Amino acid sequence: MSAESSERATPLVWLISGCSTGIGREIARAALEAGDHVGVSARNPAVVEDLVAEFPEQAVAVALDVTDPTQVRASVAATEARFGRIDVLVNNAGYGYVSSIEEGDEAEVRRMFDTNFFGAIDLIKATLPGMRARRDGLIVNVSSVTGYVSMPGNIYYSTSKFALESLSEGLARELGPLGIRVSAVAPGVFRTDWNARSMHESEETIADYAPTVGERRKLLRTTPEGFGGDARKVGEALVMLSRLEAPPVHLLLGADAVGAARGKIADLSASIDEWEAYGVAAGETDVAE
Repeated sequence: MSAESSERATPLVWLISGCSTGIGREIARAALEAGDHVGVSARNPAVVEDLVAEFPEQAVAVALDVTDPTQVRASVAATEARFGRIDVLVNNAGYGYVSSIEEGDEAEVRRMFDTNFFGAIDLIKATLPGMRARRDGLIVNVSSVTGYVSMPGNIYYSTSKFALESLSEGLARELGPLGIRVSAVAPGVFRTDWNARSMHESEETIADYAPTVGERRKLLRTTPEGFGGDARKVGEALVMLSRLEAPPVHLLLGADAVGAARGKIADLSASIDEWEAYGVAAGETDVAE
């Protein structure tokens, strides 16, 4: 943890998307237990009322389907109306889609991108006016280790997370001069219901992809109970980030995520070394003699 941390005299105010279960719920609980105020959102706010009942002075239940622009704006307005501002926006809502590229249903893929990527952008745009006015704020985009390493069967989902990583990197540079920090948090495998409730699959299957995509489907269906890290630690990590004056733009969580990213960097570095002479030569300008 960086030494560049600061103590806040007043609680932070969070708006978190996708709090019904899993990582989003753990982020909300960790922030509430840290004494902060939270707009706890879900498509059906009734499923988060237990958190509000447990922390009645700190939490407000917010109806939020991130694919609905009206609800996006209303969720920001409701959180600001209750607590006066939003200090931390967490874009957590998202789900997976298992399919080969060829098998993928276009409408399903577009719906997933509307949730995983464009929904995050809409929430950012709705929250930024207040953050800009205060010259302060933190935006956290919950990505995934698959935002670094793309594998057969997971390509559509991975692409949506690669996009979040790129968004975060550019946004950190764009908003830094305005006092607004941006972090992309990429968890590896944590114990949630992600591969059940939050995993969609293509209806069409093609036999040629059985050794690759088919094996991915089997793996996701047979993940043993208790496998992966404790999702609560993701919530604790985000509370830690919220206290930093200079949080990292990219944060990998879990040994599997760190290992996968290091492997990706090593492969990329080796490829650059192997093809460097050709690449440099291709960019040279021919000078007529």
